Amino acid sequence: MDTGEELRGTYFYKGVCNISAGELFFWIFLDEIGDHFSGITDLGAMALIILGQPSIATRGKVALTTKGTSVASLAARRYLDVTLPFQLPTFTNASIRVLKPMYVNNLGAFVGRTVPVLGWVLLAGDVAAIVYKTTSHYNKLARGNDKIW
Repeated sequence: MDTGEELRGTYFYKGVCNISAGELFFWIFLDEIGDHFSGITDLGAMALIILGQPSIATRGKVALTTKGTSVASLAARRYLDVTLPFQLPTFTNASIRVLKPMYVNNLGAFVGRTVPVLGWVLLAGDVAAIVYKTTSHYNKLARGNDKIW
């Protein structure tokens, strides 16, 4: 019996017998996650998120700011200490909660604060790709009313 065949109203998928439509979707989801993250290229998103977390203690800050600083921010401010003639919007852990960007005119500060945002964008792209592939694969195997959309 090939993977994904119907068996007396239930499904058979890669050696797992008598599974419901929801369980079929779950097993396909796990397979797609395994296929998507089989390489080491997706570790970049995690690294960007971790490097952008404020884990290094700093001197006192004002009330509504994020406590601490990140490795990415320290490095970017050290090597990209350039004052710009205009301001760029950034988000920190404190400003994202109220969805209000903070504006900076230092290139290093902008890059340091953008590093974790890029990580989250890459991670969101991974999740979207996994969900799309899972849904497409599931709809190819599911019958009639079990299909999504």
